[in-house]
Amino acid sequence: MNYPQNGSKTYLFSIVLVAVLGGLLFGYDTAVISGAEKGLQAFFLGAKDFVYTDTIHGITSSSALLGCIIGSAISGFFASYFGRKRSLAIAGVFFFLSALGSYYPEFMFFDHGVPSASLLVAFNFYRIIGGIGVGLASAICPMYIAEVAPSNIRGTLVSWNQFAIIFGQLVVYFVNFLILGEHTQPIIEKISETIYQVSDKSDLWTIQTGWRYMFGSEAFVAGVFTILVCLVPESPRYLALVGKDEKALMVLSHINGYEKAKEVLSQIKQTVEVKSEKLFSFGVMVIFVGVMLSVFQQAVGINAVLYYAPRIFESMNMGNPMVQTVIMGIVNITFTLVAVFSVEKLGRKPLLIWGSIGMAVGAFGVAASNLVEVNPLVPVISIMVYSASFMFSWGPICWVLIAEIFPNTIRSAAVAIAVAFQWIFNFIVSSTFVPMYNMTLGDMGDKFGHMFAYALYGVICIVAAWFVAALVPETKGKTLEDMTNLWRKRDGK
Repeated sequence: MNYPQNGSKTYLFSIVLVAVLGGLLFGYDTAVISGAEKGLQAFFLGAKDFVYTDTIHGITSSSALLGCIIGSAISGFFASYFGRKRSLAIAGVFFFLSALGSYYPEFMFFDHGVPSASLLVAFNFYRIIGGIGVGLASAICPMYIAEVAPSNIRGTLVSWNQFAIIFGQLVVYFVNFLILGEHTQPIIEKISETIYQVSDKSDLWTIQTGWRYMFGSEAFVAGVFTILVCLVPESPRYLALVGKDEKALMVLSHINGYEKAKEVLSQIKQTVEVKSEKLFSFGVMVIFVGVMLSVFQQAVGINAVLYYAPRIFESMNMGNPMVQTVIMGIVNITFTLVAVFSVEKLGRKPLLIWGSIGMAVGAFGVAASNLVEVNPLVPVISIMVYSASFMFSWGPICWVLIAEIFPNTIRSAAVAIAVAFQWIFNFIVSSTFVPMYNMTLGDMGDKFGHMFAYALYGVICIVAAWFVAALVPETKGKTLEDMTNLWRKRDGK
């Protein structure tokens, strides 16, 4: 074979760009609910055959996360047996089908615009399909990027995946805002502890049509991603794992140049000779650390804010909540870039620790504003601080660590388990947020729920900072192959 003698950054960045489109779809799919959930709630409140409660709405708003759990749990199998590239293409197909199905859940079986329990099941089915795509992409996109990237810029390139996730969320905030246009979100009135009704003054277009356009808008991006991912090469580390050394060397040569590629391939082969190593071959601690990184990334409560941002800003009485949601998206993008450009200089651990502290300050600020009368600007700024702190820490850095912390021979299975726990806790946090946020107590009313939710997230942020300082190893500057020696030493082997 005629191997390239010099590596090409253009080649590397082009294939990483395609991979991070999966991250963009991840962000788009998970955040589209923020603009659509109130119209969706109003639509199903009109059902005649069942009562659409807070709890049902919380589950419906979070149903895609059930698919995320499934997708992430099977991602190890897909990544190992179909390869990273084909698995991403399959994820793209799931995204596409979910977007169309969520736009028109009545397809073939139901009358258009007639809410019912059966239609709710169909809608959730399509959302779960999209969630499977998200689960696959969330595990395999950073894995793919980490496996093609040189060690000196791996953290930066994997961080771009998180940037794409946040950018996808910002894009969908704009799209939702543009779709809503001059229309207004439904007015939902509480008539008992668990029962709601839609006010007669509500905009019917938003209830019948608006939320459909929001979900359907994802189909275009999903189609583009599915086509482009078919054009990128397979991960060289996967190719080496399955014995396709010449193809692995070709990809590595395009990225690093021929001489460096031979050196990298040699290192890879030294760590993949025993393909059948069991999950706990490197001890329990590596799996525990990976799982707990995922758990803390969700338990700090960020997705409760991202999914329900318009509803939260509306409760603060600070103008148009959709505009504030877009502003928060811009803040999130800005602070994600802080991580992208500092992760290789400052390291993973410092960013996680300081981000945890910043999140705690923001969460406690929101909690305190519900105990005493303050200017509405205080909780808005606190939310921004909380969100921005996540974006330069747990948002990108957790994905960087999960992609690089596991040894080659157990990476697929270990990443699948870690990411599955991430989506399990994402579902727990997201599905419990609305009931917890709306809890009432005595004279405080629902302010008690607002206070309790953010105080709880603040405490978890403090525990997360301690966990990182005590147990998480620094991986800055280490190759993926170095992880094998790091965990063997920790395990005493």
